[in-house]
Amino acid sequence: MEIIQTADAFKALIQSIKSEISGYKDPLAFGICRVDFGQINIEKTLQATYPLINWNENFGSAAIFIKALSEQGVEVDFNESEVVCNINAAFLKSCLNAFTPYADEAYGDAHKNIQVVSALYNQIMNSGSLEGEFKVTFIFADEALKSVEATYLKLYAMSQAKVELRSINLNGAFGALPNVAWSNGQPIELEYLREFEIELKLANEYPHIDFVDKFPRLLQHIIPADNTRILETSKVRFGAQLAAGTTVMPGASYINFNAGTTGSVMVEGRISSSAIVGAGSDVGGGASILGVLSGTDGNPISIGKNTLLGANSTCGIPLGDGCIIDAGLAILEGTKVGINSKELTKIKEVNENLNMEGEIFKGKSLAGLNGLHFRQNSLTGETTASRSTREIKLNADLH
Repeated sequence: MEIIQTADAFKALIQSIKSEISGYKDPLAFGICRVDFGQINIEKTLQATYPLINWNENFGSAAIFIKALSEQGVEVDFNESEVVCNINAAFLKSCLNAFTPYADEAYGDAHKNIQVVSALYNQIMNSGSLEGEFKVTFIFADEALKSVEATYLKLYAMSQAKVELRSINLNGAFGALPNVAWSNGQPIELEYLREFEIELKLANEYPHIDFVDKFPRLLQHIIPADNTRILETSKVRFGAQLAAGTTVMPGASYINFNAGTTGSVMVEGRISSSAIVGAGSDVGGGASILGVLSGTDGNPISIGKNTLLGANSTCGIPLGDGCIIDAGLAILEGTKVGINSKELTKIKEVNENLNMEGEIFKGKSLAGLNGLHFRQNSLTGETTASRSTREIKLNADLH
């Protein structure tokens, strides 16, 4: 592309690209990433690191990227759900020519796509070549995942709160991502370790392996909000979404991908994949929120605001606001829960249009209700529910 001098000329260029390229459509998401390849399978992508992702935004930059690719003889297939292309110095130079009107404004939070392209181009100018392998990824439809690059782009979108949890298609992610050994944030092929185990160990070069998984840890890719604390990196998987003010303690805590918090939450237990916890809630030590593969009949669990899951409790149903499950108690869809008529009346007062009669209910029928306090009768062993008499609030100084 020739050097564009003005903002009006840039806008005209975008319109011409969209009208001239056959079948053109704006991507749902896109971004430039650095990729790590296998040590044996040198064309196999193990990890994709994005300094910036775009989700349903910055369509002008996407058009420039697509045009720069076409100038290198790479045609983007808009009928595919995802497209991954190699980029080179000519691609970067072409993009910078188009971005010229905005170059002086590209710092801080402004024009970050230009900042990414400029940083890569400066790397070439300083060293004579790109130090690493780089690709540009486009997602045109929210369908099942096929590539490592597109999978990472979606995981970034969730962890950066570009999308709501449980709102995008993650089918195919486990098939797309390879199972690798992670050492100091870098992926290593298991095949490489097996083939060169003798040589590596005799040379005292066998790497320290932190863990083996398809997913990296959140902190390998995401910078959390200033008032968010994660006291042990292994406790949060990449693809989790932590709202500002969330604290994840060590010990029995864990937050899986496509799960997380919507506000300040104390996490000392397990938030399984697809589970969401509302602001002001406390997941007590060793408490467990079941995921869609853990006995909830595929129904994802949401926990409301200001709710307490006592230590070592198990929650298998969605809960509303201001609920309590006492320590050690399991509330599952099939759990029989006794509620006397007096308490049922109080519960109806904080749940509009609740039409329930009786004294024994299955846990599933109580899903999503506000103000429930689940406890176990110490004399009979019966699981009961009553109107919660207190609102659970976290210590503001800690969040």
